[in-house]
Amino acid sequence: MRAALALVLTGLLSPLLSQTRPQIDKATIDKWMKELSNWNRWGPADQVGAVNLITPAKRRHAAALVRDGVSVSLSHDVEKQKGPDNPSPFEHVMTATGVNNPGQYAVDRLAVSYHGWAHSHMDALCHMFWEGKLFNGYSQDQVDASGAQKLSILNWKNGIFTRAVLMDLPRLKKVDWLEPSTPIYPEDLDEWEKQARVRVSAGDLILIYTGRWARRAAKGPWEISSNAAGLHASCAPWLRKRDVAIIGSDGASDVMPSGVPGVRQPIHQLVLIAMGMPIFDNLDLEAVAKAARERNRWAFLLTAAPLTIPGGTGSPLNPIATF
Repeated sequence: MRAALALVLTGLLSPLLSQTRPQIDKATIDKWMKELSNWNRWGPADQVGAVNLITPAKRRHAAALVRDGVSVSLSHDVEKQKGPDNPSPFEHVMTATGVNNPGQYAVDRLAVSYHGWAHSHMDALCHMFWEGKLFNGYSQDQVDASGAQKLSILNWKNGIFTRAVLMDLPRLKKVDWLEPSTPIYPEDLDEWEKQARVRVSAGDLILIYTGRWARRAAKGPWEISSNAAGLHASCAPWLRKRDVAIIGSDGASDVMPSGVPGVRQPIHQLVLIAMGMPIFDNLDLEAVAKAARERNRWAFLLTAAPLTIPGGTGSPLNPIATF
């Protein structure tokens, strides 16, 4: 009886929520680019952005979360096959093998166009422009044929070491995965905090788990670049209010389509350019979600180190959660 009543109430409330939720347009995003900005917060020469919120005290707190000494990778195994979600497969060429080789070494060559929706990677703050500017007011002209002269991936050469909070949306919604194009709203993040009994705080890295890879394993790949579960643009003020340092997901963070006419990826735009928040894209959160569920612990130490590429706009990445 209670279950039936809950379903009826949900059916009644859903249209009301959609009617009362403010509609977000390009003008709203343009306004938030200024209202949510971290430009000059850490000085006019700053190139680290919201990662400044990961203080020595935050790192010590994150280290103290380690109890079991169990580590879990958050990187998806590289995709070598071309598909609807992988137009640029990872290139792995063996230049010397153990077959008919008189020498002693196996050698290979690696190449990848990692930005997109297939490969686990980190977006540096030079990855996206708005009105000719990068984060902190740097000109987009400072990203030229030789690479990014400002805000490159090299700014995180010393790595990321902080508390991560996993937002397990399939568990919240009692489903195996979120279907493509499902938006995640600020009230979903609030509700998950209540259910998980954890609160996002300054300097945290939040992980948005949608079940993307579980769905792909069950139903096959799809054109996720235009049809993905993810954060609705209305989550941006929530991220800024909580002073999140980095955001990661098993997609590219934004719901697709975005629901904001004229703005393809408002979360990307607002966090990278206005807030100075790097992004971890296309993580594989299946194993860490399983580990968190087994322990009923949704906050843990996360470490990650990008490749040290002068001028790089990002890097392939293998983040590690340690419980």
